[in-house]
Amino acid sequence: MRNWFNWVLGLAVGLAVTMMVWIVVAQAVYTGGASLKILGEWKLQHAIWLSFYTSLLASIAALLLAIPSGYALARWQFPLDWLVEAILCIPVVMSPMALGVALLLVFKVEPGFWFSRIFVFEVPGIILAQFIVSYAFAVLVLRSTFSAIDVRYEQVARFLGCTRWQAFWRVTLPLSRSGIIAAFVLGWARALGDFGSTSTISGAIPPKTQTAPAYIYNALQSTGTVRAVAASIVLIVATVGSLIAVRLLLGRRPT
Repeated sequence: MRNWFNWVLGLAVGLAVTMMVWIVVAQAVYTGGASLKILGEWKLQHAIWLSFYTSLLASIAALLLAIPSGYALARWQFPLDWLVEAILCIPVVMSPMALGVALLLVFKVEPGFWFSRIFVFEVPGIILAQFIVSYAFAVLVLRSTFSAIDVRYEQVARFLGCTRWQAFWRVTLPLSRSGIIAAFVLGWARALGDFGSTSTISGAIPPKTQTAPAYIYNALQSTGTVRAVAASIVLIVATVGSLIAVRLLLGRRPT
């Protein structure tokens, strides 16, 4: 009876892992491995490549903005700071399709109208949509990361002669390395898998602006399950692989 809690924890983890593994394995079981033969098709390769490089650019840009804004939210106290944080996190709770419609409307009125030819139904529009969703996740992670770092470390650095920037660069950033990497990976994974907002603003035009998630949707609507599963497997392997790489990079937690 003394170990009943450990049994409950083990059962919970076991059920969760089994469910996630079966979600992945079921795809290969259903298609019988035929989906792997589709990976050589140029339309799928283009969609995957487009998703990878646009999400990478978007997540890097989002991280560069999320670091200072997350630090400001963690350190500054001002009236309605909770409202500012809620506004920045709107893409987390907003429907992706609604976000895509909102982005389209931005370019229907001035001054956004003057940039519509650059973003609407074009690759930069994909990057913009991915940037917004990636930033929302990154700033949440970084706000919590910077809040968990004791401000006294920075105060000691200032006492020893550092400027505010030097204290941030030499003390706070190194201490927040794990949080920064986690924010980047989560933001990149969210951008990579986004469908609603990116497809709405880009039109998901094959092969011009069709990302991998859009390819999956179109494949299910037209050519069948096999092609959709092929793209899905690539996205799953990419995201899981990135999470494993981050874990190996950061090292195991001390026991």
